[in-house]
Amino acid sequence: MQGEKAMLKLRKKQLTQIQTIAIGFLCIIFIGACLLTLPIANRSGKFLNFIDALFTATSASCVTGLVVADTYQNWTIFGQLVIITLIQIGGLGFMCIGVFFSVMLGRKIGLKERGILQESVNTLQIGGIVKLAKKIVYGTLLFEGIGAILLSIRFIPVVGVLEGIYYGVFHSISAFCNAGFDLMGQFESYSSLVMFHDDWIVNVTIMSLIVIGGLGFIVWDDISKKKWQFKKYMLHSKIVLVTTAILILLGAILFFFLEKDNTMKDMSMTGKILSSFFASVTPRTAGFNSIDVEAMHDSSKFLTVILMFIGGSPGSTAGGIKTTTFVVIIVYIISTLKHTQGCNIFNRRLEDDAIKKASSVFCTNLFLAVTAAFIICGMQMFPLEDVLLEVFSAMGTVGMSTGLTRELNVISKLIVIMLMYCGRIGSLTFALSFTEHKTIVKIRQPVEKINIG
Repeated sequence: MQGEKAMLKLRKKQLTQIQTIAIGFLCIIFIGACLLTLPIANRSGKFLNFIDALFTATSASCVTGLVVADTYQNWTIFGQLVIITLIQIGGLGFMCIGVFFSVMLGRKIGLKERGILQESVNTLQIGGIVKLAKKIVYGTLLFEGIGAILLSIRFIPVVGVLEGIYYGVFHSISAFCNAGFDLMGQFESYSSLVMFHDDWIVNVTIMSLIVIGGLGFIVWDDISKKKWQFKKYMLHSKIVLVTTAILILLGAILFFFLEKDNTMKDMSMTGKILSSFFASVTPRTAGFNSIDVEAMHDSSKFLTVILMFIGGSPGSTAGGIKTTTFVVIIVYIISTLKHTQGCNIFNRRLEDDAIKKASSVFCTNLFLAVTAAFIICGMQMFPLEDVLLEVFSAMGTVGMSTGLTRELNVISKLIVIMLMYCGRIGSLTFALSFTEHKTIVKIRQPVEKINIG
């Protein structure tokens, strides 16, 4: 009897899948921060302030891109390699990489590891999860490899052969993982890809990597199996692909008309078109920019905030509330206004649990971002539009900024660090990591009506 009780207590103390993922990311961030504090990691040759190292490690691991110092000008090759390694691990997920190497080494993957991997990749079923992990790693290497080759072709004439190849690899990984870290500080600090605003190879390659990385591994798998037969795709894939296409096109059109006489006024028509599409793609959730974010109209900044809040798609390298969450909320509102039976899309009805989860994710992310903005504004009195862009950028793991990041005090940096962490593992996942073991009493309280609206 005592042995059974001891076993029961041990099971209760075991980490859940969600807690394993949350703690795993914390460990990766801490190790990265310790490495970045070393004198070999930064160009000053001295031990770095731990808060700044922690901020950078979190930004890299959570594939955000917000920086307290220019990546090229502040970090040595060693520091840059630590950052790009954190980006790759953060983008794919440490469990996905771990399972892949375990398979390569011939180790058997247990049910617990499969469950954690399913939660990490955010797939719908546990069956075939190991095959999916292998496909994810191979697919990532393929896309990043192609991206690196294309970018190297453009960078080699600018910085030389070896450095050009290194730049190609670095920016390809950063773009595919939707991280937004760049090495363009060699030419001008914090300039991102502004100098390549009219370059077709750089723009199209970076945008393609961002979009492919942001579609999600489930969609990859669906497309690889069913090819171009859209009607046979899962409902999830249909929603992701259609929503992504609409957001990119609509965003590009709006950015073109909002900025053509402002930040794009001295550009050629080619530059304006490329910059408009780039400005539409990168907030979801890469963080590169080919136009000056600080100089944009407030309307353009607000549009950027909306796109950052939506983000990419579930099970991808992107952040945000995700395209599916956004669509479920919209469909639910429309069905409520029309008084239709259930929420229907693509001749399918959404389950009630999806609506509840989407509402929770939407409200939780919005609450965290607004609360953070209020605290930072109250402490440091920055302009509201700049703070909102900063906190939504952190929450959506985007990395776009008007330059506010390097002016944050210690408390503000810690707030942004927490937002980046919650944004990467998921705000709802973070909340559930504290509550999943709690016993829910199966008693329903009496019903009483209240007025709504």
